[in-house]
Formats: sequence, C-alpha cells, structure tokens
Amino acid sequence: MTNGDYSLADVVALLVESGACGAGHKACADETPMPSVEILSDIVESLRSVLFPGYFGPSDVTPDTMPYYIGSTLDRVERLLAEQINRGYCFVCDKERRERCHDCEQRSKDMARKLIQTLPEIRRLLLLDVEAAYDGDPAAKTHGETVFCYPSIRALTNHRIAHELYKLEVDIIPRIISEMAHSDTGIDIHPGATIGERFFIDHGTGTVIGETCIIGDNVRIYQGVTLGAKSFPKGDGDRLIKGLPRHPIVEDNVIIYAQATILGRVIIGRNAVIGGNVWITRDVPGGAQVMQSRATRQSFEQGGGI
Repeated sequence: MTNGDYSLADVVALLVESGACGAGHKACADETPMPSVEILSDIVESLRSVLFPGYFGPSDVTPDTMPYYIGSTLDRVERLLAEQINRGYCFVCDKERRERCHDCEQRSKDMARKLIQTLPEIRRLLLLDVEAAYDGDPAAKTHGETVFCYPSIRALTNHRIAHELYKLEVDIIPRIISEMAHSDTGIDIHPGATIGERFFIDHGTGTVIGETCIIGDNVRIYQGVTLGAKSFPKGDGDRLIKGLPRHPIVEDNVIIYAQATILGRVIIGRNAVIGGNVWITRDVPGGAQVMQSRATRQSFEQGGGI
C-alpha cells in the first residue's frame, strides 16, 4: 500500500507494532511509567520559588508566611521528586534487573530527601552567582534584576539542582532538568559539570559546557563559548567509551570571551584571559592572554584573506 491507502486503523496498528517496547514507545505494558517532563518542570519551578521566594511563585510571600510556604512546597516537591526518581531508575533498568530490585522506591525517597537537604548550599552558591552577575555587568542596576532577567541565573539554578542529583547517581532526571534550561535559555550545561563559586555567563546564548568540565571560582564566560571534547575514544565493538575526563579544566579568575572554543582535557590556568573566536586544544598557563593574532586582524582590516 502507498501512504495514501492507509486507513486510520492501519496507521494505529503500524505505530503500535513499530513502537512496542522500543525507543518510540513510552513503556512496555508491565513497566513503571516514564518520567514526566511536565511534573519535573513543576518540581523545578517550585524549587526556584523556594530558592528565590517572592521572585518566583507567589509574589506576595512575606517574612511571616515564608516558613509556611517553603515548608508546604518542599513537602510536596519531595513526594513528587521521589516518584520521578523512581521512574528514572525504572527507565534505565532492564526487566531482569527490575525483578531483582526491591529497594528502588525507598532509595528514591532517600535521594529526594538528600536533594532537599542540599538546598541551603544551592541557595548559597546561587546568591554568589547573582553577586557575580551584578558585579560583572555594568548594565545590571540591581541584584534583583539579575534574578528576574538573566538567563545565566536561570540556567545555573537548574544546573545546581541537576548537579546534586547527578552526584547522587540519580538516573535520567538530571539530564531532563538540564535540558529544560537549555531549551529556555540556549545555555547547554551537562549536569556532570563541576562549577565553582561566583560563576557568570554573560548573555549566554549558545554556551556549551561538557560533562567532565571542572570550572573554578570567579570565572566569567560569554555567549557562544564551547568547553567541549576534542575526541571520543572507542572501545570494544567500536562503541564510544563513556565517562572519560575529556573536557577542559578552567581554573579560578579566568575570563573567556565570546565564541571561544576550548576542546579536550586541557587546563586554562588561573587569571588567564581567552579572547573571542579563538580555538584552543592545548594548556594555557596561568596569567596568559590568548588573542587572535595581529596579522589576522590586519588582514581583515585590509580586506585580505588568510
């Protein structure tokens, strides 16, 4: 039959047959449902309102009502998150392993509680990120403006939540939370990336930070920066080897300007400055300044090529 000859029943039957228990199918009939992006979005937005009360969520929260609001919100979030974590475990778990697994539900509750316990530290880090955004951008008139308006703070809120779940070895949920921020802001930070205090991404669009990146304190980067991998080693069966350190280490007080690309397990030393549009695959010593060559600039100014 051609496509035009399919009846509705034919289309349904073909979709069911081709998707059964495969990548296009949400779950096999006897499996726990997959994680819900909608519920996870609700969880993250609820946590955002707890981390920045009054800015997000109810705008009329007062010092008197704040303890009640935060308490009730976290009680609800903990229950919802435990269920989503459990679904995440089942998502990556084959049927044989699942039949032997009797503690996933309790483990999920424990992981949700541990995430809640990290929120004061997440808040501390985010307030330092807000301070860095305010100090690093002369266009920022108040600290509150950076909370409301700066994609860096939104993306880092998602990242710092996702990173704690990643450290707890929660399956799939951290990636979903990171991709929410990627979709919202254009900033792509893998939840495995380790980011220090007072981090600021100015403008942000197109920024990519890989899984095994380690970023120190007081680092500022601009839009379009890529901290990526240079190559992907393969093992048996020509499959990529997972988990190897393959992304840059950026030490304290580094500035990386727009569209710079830094690839591989290289070290960008303390206080280095990386200019815009440069391509780096080797270590940069502390205090160095890496810019496009004067000859290249002159060539363009004179209308020549390179």
